[in-house]
Amino acid sequence: MQSCESSGDSANDPLSRGLRRRGQPRVVVIGAGLAGLAAAKALLEQGFTDVTVLEASTCIGGRVQSVKLGHATFELGATWIHGSHGNPIYHLAEANGLLEETTDGERSVGRISLYSKNGVACYLTNRGHRIPKDVVEEFSDLYNEVYNLTQEFFRHGKPVNAESQNSVGVFTREEVRNRIRDDPDDPEATKCLKLAMIQQYLKVESCESSSHSMDDVSLSAFGEWTEIPGAHHIIPSGFIRVVELLAEGIPAHVIQLGKPVRCVHWDQASARPRGPEIEPWGEGDHNLDAGEGGQGGEEPRGDGRDEDEQWPVLVECEDCEVIPADHVIVTVSLGVLKRQYTSFFRPGLPTEKVAAIHRLGIGTTDKIFLEFEEPFWGPECNSIQFVWEDEAESGTLTYPPELWYRKICGFDVLYPPERYGHVLSGWICGEEALVMEKCDDEAVAEICTEMLRQFTGNPNIPKPRRILRSAWGSNPYFRGSYSYTQVGSSGADVEKLAKPLPYTESSKLAQGSSSKQQPGHLLSSKCSEQSLDPNRGSIKPMQVLFSGEATHRKYYSTTHGALLSGQREAARLIEMYQDLFQQGT
Repeated sequence: MQSCESSGDSANDPLSRGLRRRGQPRVVVIGAGLAGLAAAKALLEQGFTDVTVLEASTCIGGRVQSVKLGHATFELGATWIHGSHGNPIYHLAEANGLLEETTDGERSVGRISLYSKNGVACYLTNRGHRIPKDVVEEFSDLYNEVYNLTQEFFRHGKPVNAESQNSVGVFTREEVRNRIRDDPDDPEATKCLKLAMIQQYLKVESCESSSHSMDDVSLSAFGEWTEIPGAHHIIPSGFIRVVELLAEGIPAHVIQLGKPVRCVHWDQASARPRGPEIEPWGEGDHNLDAGEGGQGGEEPRGDGRDEDEQWPVLVECEDCEVIPADHVIVTVSLGVLKRQYTSFFRPGLPTEKVAAIHRLGIGTTDKIFLEFEEPFWGPECNSIQFVWEDEAESGTLTYPPELWYRKICGFDVLYPPERYGHVLSGWICGEEALVMEKCDDEAVAEICTEMLRQFTGNPNIPKPRRILRSAWGSNPYFRGSYSYTQVGSSGADVEKLAKPLPYTESSKLAQGSSSKQQPGHLLSSKCSEQSLDPNRGSIKPMQVLFSGEATHRKYYSTTHGALLSGQREAARLIEMYQDLFQQGT
């Protein structure tokens, strides 16, 4: 970090100096996904003028990634608008005409399973046989009955017995198996098929939850996730259009692309030692790594502040630029937090927040798109589901690396073909998805073709002419697809993850008059109470705020959860500074 530079307001920039003197807070948003863009947009609309969005990648959107090939748009990330009644994503799309070309097959009412459309799901076994439709329907009804039971443990406060291990997968597998085995009407052959179908359904469920296995998902917390009523919709022109609509109201200079952040140094003003022993930073001595508190002396001047002012937060970027701020909204994924929380925050995060990061889960769900010259499936087929007959008695969904392909639960047919061509969309999750990501396109296409030949019993299926796939697990800026409540976690952990720093309610509260009110920190009457640490002095509240889908207790794992979480954190700051903006400054 020898060459890191501070990019505070330039002393030669009269506008910046004027804003600081009039009390305009500086807010840095880390991440230009739905959460970050929603937060920035809300702040700008309420009069905040010193807002910067730092995005590590070279494009906005985060886990929304729409790829246009020919006339079609394929979603490598977010695909569905889940629910329409009160869903802000739906209302934004509807108001801007994004759903005008959505077909009936891309609009679904009720619980969806990855893709839901007209036609029949073809359940095929690894022996090349199709499972009879009536057997599939019977099993589906049974599975859905048990699925509804998994919701009751949270919603109705039902106790979880030890046998279930508080796991959705363990409970579901055993409950469905017992019911199948106890059915006096089914012959043994039918029972074997239904028992094998359990694993396929749990693979689909794991893809939806973005967990390695449903055995990892908490049974006691599973029902907390809340579904918005109304139909689910696909946006034909691409989910990225929602992102673009959010970004339209944000000036171009606000968003900095290709700007990964290395570390957030928070609580700087109160963490630094006071007294004559302080040595100002020498020229070129901009080292921030001087211990857990990031103590490195006084910050360089030239930021438009008075001599006795301190920035509470310094955002250190990978390119060594250091951006001072009053508040930082962190929207990075739970996967990134799990990998980097020890180095990403100085001082380190509180124990309870670290514990929440560890307890909550995030996994990888990837898509594999295969485009064929001609369809080898019938016009009534909407999906090809893979059922391995030798998994009827299996108690796990973990495979050795060389058998990663067994985790592919099936391929959906993209409709309408007039828009997409002849394309299948496969789904794979967990550790096996990470193995798939390491393979090259040719190897994945070859394996998928062999699977399709084996399960359909048609050895003449040609290789696809094109393959497109996602790689969310190995992407260093995401490290997973979306979050879930892991065994041992609960919605309370989501709340802890979302809690701003510092934790003001755990400190001694005093009126702002008890310590010098710093210029640029004009607060409303509610927030003019500065939390005090008797050993360190005044602490600036809400220095680091957290948003993103993993921080929304009811809507985690969704795009609307991400958007609402960004608006939630912006609302905290808007309320904090309401007096400032009411005065018209």
